[in-house]
Amino acid sequence: MVVGVCSWSLQVGSVAELKRLLDSIGVDAVQIACGDPNHASWEEGDGLPEAALASGLRLTGAMLGFPGEDYTTPQTIRETGGFGNPSDRPARLDRLRWAVDRTVALGLTDLMLHAGFLPDLNDPARSTMLDTLAKAGQIALERGVTLAFETGQETADLLRKTLDDLKAPNLKVNFDPANMLLYDMGDPIRAVEILGPDIQSVHVKDAKRPTIKGHWGEEVPLGKGQVNIREFLQALKRVGYSGPLMVEREMGDQATRISDIRHGLDFIRECLA
Repeated sequence: MVVGVCSWSLQVGSVAELKRLLDSIGVDAVQIACGDPNHASWEEGDGLPEAALASGLRLTGAMLGFPGEDYTTPQTIRETGGFGNPSDRPARLDRLRWAVDRTVALGLTDLMLHAGFLPDLNDPARSTMLDTLAKAGQIALERGVTLAFETGQETADLLRKTLDDLKAPNLKVNFDPANMLLYDMGDPIRAVEILGPDIQSVHVKDAKRPTIKGHWGEEVPLGKGQVNIREFLQALKRVGYSGPLMVEREMGDQATRISDIRHGLDFIRECLA
């Protein structure tokens, strides 16, 4: 399994800065942000793909964040995340087309994103949400791209049922075990067993569950939370996962993140050994 870092975790603004920091950390593999200003912008602008390809970095996939997504509270992201709000869907499908084109320009075939909170099976809003996700899958399929929906905003059982209902060969999972704890959406180890055949990529992150309902849990350095990273990595092996393991850190200033990422990379290597 390739071990690397999510570009946005380093809070960089250019490919040159990304390359310098990854060299200092001692890795060359990176999942790279597409460049949406809401998620992680690049000084290179439209020249990002050319600069990234020339850098010598090993790109494992691209990540899309949509304008207007608000992670202030679990409720604000429920209202603004992914394709959840029907009024946002046309514009976000257009943004997805842009991201798919950028993914191809980066020489990649995997694009990660949050689909938005998936409606429950008996929710009347479910059919239109699935129609939108099917359109998203078709947009990607036409360019040979796989879309990987990130875990956490729903239970593994609901995501499993949604993928089974969609029956799209290029709709997969970007597995983030910490998100399941941050959103309090179940046991990440059990989720690996449920979603295993469709796990396309992994964000390695740790967290503690919320202590107050409706509030965020706490993201913490790898090995210091409730994921049980050692068992998580073993669970991935049991389901046959052999793809990238991308360390993600989304809290703290840049120096703190770099320190925590170094620790995380060492911890993963120790666990795998």
